[in-house]
Amino acid sequence: MGQVNFYHLTRSSLEEVVLNLASRAVEQGWKVELRGVDSARLDWLDQRLWLMGNEASFLPHGLAGGPHDALQPILLGTAPAGDGREAMMAVDGAEVAAEETDAHKRVWILFDGNDPQAVQHARGQWKTLTGAGAKAIYWSEEGGRWEKKAES
Repeated sequence: MGQVNFYHLTRSSLEEVVLNLASRAVEQGWKVELRGVDSARLDWLDQRLWLMGNEASFLPHGLAGGPHDALQPILLGTAPAGDGREAMMAVDGAEVAAEETDAHKRVWILFDGNDPQAVQHARGQWKTLTGAGAKAIYWSEEGGRWEKKAES
């Protein structure tokens, strides 16, 4: 089983963390699937990513369903991309199947630490994925910077 990194967002915004993690993945030559549960929310995230950072930190990306999905370094969608991407990022409670952890070099689950339902959902994902054999690492920024708090 692969490794899943859980990011408990309490200080940083979703778009800041996506920009940070996805930028590093793209620098390594990886293509990233960013999976959400709501198309409108992904549209919002798409717009935010276009506006963030400067020219040097531009993150090339696109919404799934276009003619050039396979060419997008970062592909935002609500369903599995299924095109052999090296990394996957789940936001807003998007589901991650245990077998997907083996299919990617890196999986991130980002959740809003200020939303009790999101925290509960992430706990369920941790239990399901580690129960299936995935290695999981829990990252928290409660102290002001990202710290590894737990590892399975």
